[in-house]
Amino acid sequence: MSEEAKDKIRILYVDDEVNNLQAFKATFRREFKIHLAESAAKGREVLADNDIDIIITDQRMPEETGVEFLESIIDKHSEPIRILLTGYTDIQAVIDAINKGQVYHYLTKPWEEEYIKTVIKNAYEVYSLRKENKKLTDDLLKANEQLEFLLRQKLLS
Repeated sequence: MSEEAKDKIRILYVDDEVNNLQAFKATFRREFKIHLAESAAKGREVLADNDIDIIITDQRMPEETGVEFLESIIDKHSEPIRILLTGYTDIQAVIDAINKGQVYHYLTKPWEEEYIKTVIKNAYEVYSLRKENKKLTDDLLKANEQLEFLLRQKLLS
């Protein structure tokens, strides 16, 4: 894999409308690494097989809503930033997205290319900061354990 491909933001876009999936990929494939899924079930398969930074999902899908999908993956895939995309303005969906699906941003269809790019880049910045914070916290805990070990050894000698 080329360095450029490694550096691209990895996005999973879940939507039951194939035309939307194709349009999204055609629009953003040069800038981002795009994974597509036609259903929540296929989305879970993509998540199981790939590292994903950002998940964008349609709200209204036949078997499972976008919020239900996002809520269902929190335990196994808590790190990716979540964005809900919908053609409808449903205040209950917005509330559920925030409360249940841990959604970072709510977008409406039809999406505007430059705006969605900005949202994706901002979401990735949050994702990167969270990963860095986790790494620093883990490093600090490890250093603390080592210091405690050294202190116990010094007290015992």
